[in-house]
Amino acid sequence: MREVAEEIKEEFSKAGVDIPVDEIEEKLRTLVDKYYVPLDEAKRSVANSLAKKYGVAKVVGVSETLEKIADIDAPKKWVNLKGKVVQIWKSESDVISQVGLIGDESGFVRFVKWKSADLPDLEEEKCYLLKNVVTDYWQGQYSIKLNRNSEIIPLEEDIEVASQEVVKEGAIVSVQQGSGLIKRCPMCKRVIVKGICNEHGKVEGVYDLRIKAVIDDGKSPQDILFNKEITEELTGISIEQAKEWVREYLDPSVVQSEIAKKILGRYFVVKGNIVGQYLLVESFEQLKDVREEDVQEALQKAEEMLS
Repeated sequence: MREVAEEIKEEFSKAGVDIPVDEIEEKLRTLVDKYYVPLDEAKRSVANSLAKKYGVAKVVGVSETLEKIADIDAPKKWVNLKGKVVQIWKSESDVISQVGLIGDESGFVRFVKWKSADLPDLEEEKCYLLKNVVTDYWQGQYSIKLNRNSEIIPLEEDIEVASQEVVKEGAIVSVQQGSGLIKRCPMCKRVIVKGICNEHGKVEGVYDLRIKAVIDDGKSPQDILFNKEITEELTGISIEQAKEWVREYLDPSVVQSEIAKKILGRYFVVKGNIVGQYLLVESFEQLKDVREEDVQEALQKAEEMLS
């Protein structure tokens, strides 16, 4: 470990910064002995933190090689990658500031940004160079983590994201909360609650219509998401009709209830891309072989849920 500390010291000396070797070694031993971080990763982490502390522009000991997302094949590796943010969803953890999905022409990967990293937020549909992120393995898939050693660089270029079209056939077995008439922040497009956006505070929301549902083929359920255009085509309910119902009944859940009556228990073939946990529906076909008992059972479940 002393030898590694001396290697780091030498690299910083080349940049005109003299750091006591004991300080470097102490940081290394904390990571390796206390937190069981592999020595190579500890070297990178210590070098990065010292680079920030002493204002060294070039991060010591970190590769500048760009990795394709599809090439991520092991956890606990430091990588650099370029990608386009395709989805951001709300974090349920107090220590995580953002969770989302970023993609390039080779595939998608989930990202997690720690609050302690003190990094700027990423935005949907924007492209970034992410430097010094750490790979992880989460729920059977690889992911990346952005920590205090990571760097987020916005890009002006557009990155083409790989298509992951999926076809799913089955019955709609659930219409989830958050379906129907919603309001979005006009700036970040996130759903707002009681006029409040988590990112931009109090805003004048813009109405939108969507369906969050579950389709089941008898083998595995799949969360699906219909946007406004597909929702209107599927249900025949326009956004103006939905707004009129809410004004009449003074209850936004009436829209979700009407949607449930039209699709629960009925069979569809849906096509779209998998983004995070959802299949984003781009086209659908309603099947004719609907069993009335399935419809009635699904409607009864919907009424119980809404009550």
